[in-house]
Amino acid sequence: MRTNTVNIEQIADALFESWSLESSSKWSKVNPAKGQCGVTTLVVNDILGGEIRKTKLADGWHFYNFINNKRYDLTASQFKGNIIYNDFLSNREEAFADTNKQQYDYLKQKVLKFLFN
Repeated sequence: MRTNTVNIEQIADALFESWSLESSSKWSKVNPAKGQCGVTTLVVNDILGGEIRKTKLADGWHFYNFINNKRYDLTASQFKGNIIYNDFLSNREEAFADTNKQQYDYLKQKVLKFLFN
């Protein structure tokens, strides 16, 4: 579904408006990006393509997008400190292990509706 009609800022806005308990059981009003990295990375990858990258953090793997030689971590706000990125190459299967089909379907549907309706 790669499209040039939207940019990363529009997608970031759509994600912020779409994140909820339906997209991650760790979501909260105080920290809406919490637990959203895998599902968010997959949705961004669906829309803009690029690579999926990961870095190891204290709580486990953290996923984000790498598009046109630039890192986009749209869920970095869930963490208090700075992230030291390893930029290990990952894939959709690994990112999907961080979410489930219901969360992914919900977030993708909400983001696409926000962007294209």
